[in-house]
Amino acid sequence: MIFRNLLAPAFLALAACTSAVQAATYTMFRDPNCGCCEHWAKHVRTELETEVTQQVTADMAAVKTDRGVPRQLWSCHTMVVDGYVIEGHVPAADVARLLEERPAGVRGLAVPGMPVGSPGMEMGDRKQPYQVIAFGDAGMTVFASYN
Repeated sequence: MIFRNLLAPAFLALAACTSAVQAATYTMFRDPNCGCCEHWAKHVRTELETEVTQQVTADMAAVKTDRGVPRQLWSCHTMVVDGYVIEGHVPAADVARLLEERPAGVRGLAVPGMPVGSPGMEMGDRKQPYQVIAFGDAGMTVFASYN
């Protein structure tokens, strides 16, 4: 009986987190000449079971600057979701974790550059290690690492 009383709330919390991730509006800004952005958007759509709208613009520098992405974290595309900024090839699982945990002082997540093997940058078995960086009022910290 105690196990059942603990298990039910856990399932409800998991369902609420999944619903919150799916209910958010995902808007990706991308350059018209970038193909990897489409691959990354497909990754997010598939993994988070959500829609990703796209805004095509040639002035990505303005998009990043207006949203407070530090220059050293820039990549090719920028997504806005539920008040957060997602820069570059951030794995969908990390986006979901950000939306669930909502850490204080974090404005967004970034994967600087375009590391081979990150979502949208798959090239066979080749992989470069990379980090997902949380940024905002709390500064910059490693949110996740991939090898």
